Amino acid sequence: MALLQHQRLPGIGCGDIWARATSQCLAAASHAPSLPVLLRVNGGSRQAHLVVSRTTGNAVGLSGRSRRRDLCVVAASTASATPALPSGVSASDVLWPSAGAFLAMAVLGRIDQMMAFKGVTLTIAPLGAVSAVLFTAPDSPSAKKYNMFVAQIGCATIGVLALSLFGPGWLARGAALSASIAFMTITGSSHPPAASLPLLFIDGPKFHNLQLWYALFPGAAGCAILCLIQEVVVYLKKNYKF
Repeated sequence: MALLQHQRLPGIGCGDIWARATSQCLAAASHAPSLPVLLRVNGGSRQAHLVVSRTTGNAVGLSGRSRRRDLCVVAASTASATPALPSGVSASDVLWPSAGAFLAMAVLGRIDQMMAFKGVTLTIAPLGAVSAVLFTAPDSPSAKKYNMFVAQIGCATIGVLALSLFGPGWLARGAALSASIAFMTITGSSHPPAASLPLLFIDGPKFHNLQLWYALFPGAAGCAILCLIQEVVVYLKKNYKF
């Protein structure tokens, strides 16, 4: 113990200790796994790895051109891992469907004024949902003409039959809705807005006088008008973009 207290090792100072510590850190860093960093290249997302140079024992940086000989960047595209952002919505994509919906309600409202003496109306809530489907998602299954007219006519007929069998009330509404869903499933005519037609008929006394004519009016007749307006909207969206 006394020998260790009086004996000094020559040539070992603070500078030497710092140099050894630095050398050991760099040696350990040379065996460490590469660290991922994110780069923005040409507007796209790329993943790069900061690799340690084993020949010099120095960590490779991304800062200067003078260190290019020591820089080894392994770039991998992350396009498959990161979903592409949706493209921006243009003004025409907003204007034409909105204008089509306005025109549809204006036409239906005008027809309502002409037929007011009969006490029926074309401006019903289900046609608002149909307008949203036709003008915003014209390529969706619900916007197909087969699905639309088969479901509209079939579900409206089911509403008339349910009221005749069960009378107004919860039983008629439940039976009509379940039968409408079964009908659309069997016929392959999925069109959600049509499921509200039976409920509208059961709870709307002003439609009761139509009886089986309700299968065509106002649902199917209103859809025919909306389909004509949809063709105009689709044409404008394709040919007049801004």
